[in-house]
Amino acid sequence: MERKVGTIVRGVRAPIIRKGDDLSEIVVNSVLEAQESEGFAPGEKDVIAVTEAVVARAQGNYASVDDIAADVAAKFGEETVGVIFPILSRNRFAICLRGIAKGLKKIVLMLSYPSDEVGNHLIDLERLDEKGINPYTDVLTEARYRELFGVILHPFTGVDYVAYYKNLIKEMGAEVEIIFSNNCRTILNYTPNVIHCDIHTRQRTKRILQSAGAAKVYGLDEILTAPINDSGYNENYGLLGSNKATENSVKLFPRDCMPFVESVQAKMLERTGKKVEVMVYGDGAFKDPVGKIWELADPVVSPAYTSGLEGTPNEIKLKYLADNNFADLSGDALKEAISDYIRRKGDNLVGQMEAQGTTPRRLTDLIGSLCDLTSGSGDKGTPIVYIQNYFDNYAK
Repeated sequence: MERKVGTIVRGVRAPIIRKGDDLSEIVVNSVLEAQESEGFAPGEKDVIAVTEAVVARAQGNYASVDDIAADVAAKFGEETVGVIFPILSRNRFAICLRGIAKGLKKIVLMLSYPSDEVGNHLIDLERLDEKGINPYTDVLTEARYRELFGVILHPFTGVDYVAYYKNLIKEMGAEVEIIFSNNCRTILNYTPNVIHCDIHTRQRTKRILQSAGAAKVYGLDEILTAPINDSGYNENYGLLGSNKATENSVKLFPRDCMPFVESVQAKMLERTGKKVEVMVYGDGAFKDPVGKIWELADPVVSPAYTSGLEGTPNEIKLKYLADNNFADLSGDALKEAISDYIRRKGDNLVGQMEAQGTTPRRLTDLIGSLCDLTSGSGDKGTPIVYIQNYFDNYAK
C-alpha cells in the first residue's frame, strides 16, 4: 500500500541530564523506549537530534562570573574597554556582562539601535523617523537617548535594557558610560580597547576595528577559549552560545561533539541494524514576524553532525511542474509524470527553473530549526527529536 505520510517529527522524553552522564547511552535508550511505547520502527536515514543544552550539561561545561572576570582582566588589565554590540538578553548576555564588568575598571557600553543583532528592539523605527534620527550615521549619548525617547520597556520582557545593563555593570564595581551607534569605529573615539559581542558579524567587526587602529580587540568567541581555574570553556566559540545557568554562572556551548554524534549513530546501528543520522542542535535559524526577533543567538545551528547531513536539499518544485511541464495532464497521468521526473532529476539543480523557490539552506540549518520548534525552550521535556522520512520525496 502506498504510504500517505511524509516527514514525521517526534519530541522524545529523556531523564534530566547531569554532569558525567553517559549521554549517548541515554539518548539511544530514550529513542528505543519511545519506539516501543509509540509503536514505530527505526528506518535508514532517520534523524536523531539532541539539543546542545543537554550535551553541555553532560560535559559539565559551565563557567562562573569569576572565571569570566579573570580571563577579561588578564587580557585588558586596568584599561578602559569598549563593550560593543551586545544582544539584549538576560538569558544570553547578562551573566557574561557581569563577568566582564567584574574584570574591568571602566566600560563604555555601545548599543546598536533601533535593535540588536538578533532583532530585539530598543526603539521602534517609527519613533526614529518622528525624531529625525538616522541610525546609520547618528551617535547618541545616554542623555540624548533619554531626552528623545524616555524609558522604553522591551515588549516581551518589560525590561529597560539600557538601565538594566548600566546598573548591572555598576553593581559589579565598574564605571560605565553608554552610547548608541551602529558603526563599530565609533568606540575608538572613547577607547582603543574593545570587546565586540556580535555573533554572526564578528569577523567583519574585528577586521574593521583592527584596520581602524584598535589596540586590543577580542570577541566573545575569544573569552574562555581555555579553562580558567578548571572552568568550562569552548575553544571555538568562547562565550558565544552560552546561556544563564545561575545568577553567577553560565552554561557554555558544548565542545568536541563529534565523538558524541558518532557514538549515538554506532549504538543505533548495533542495536537496530539501521544507520541513522545524528546531530546536535541549538537555536533554529528563523525570524518571528511579530516580535521581529531572529532566533539564532547561537554561533551555529549545529556544532556537530554525522556525514549524511552534509549539503543542501536538491529538490524540484512540484507546483512548477504541474503548472508548466505537465499542465496538460491530470490525475494518475500527472502523478506518474511528476514522479518519473523526480526519479530522473540530476544531482545539482542550481539555476534550473524547476527548482526555483526551493530552499537552498544547509540541511543542518533546516533540520535544526525544525527541531528547535519541536522541542521548544520551556517545559516540554523533549531534548531529543526523532525525525522520519525527511529524505523521502513524492516519487518514493
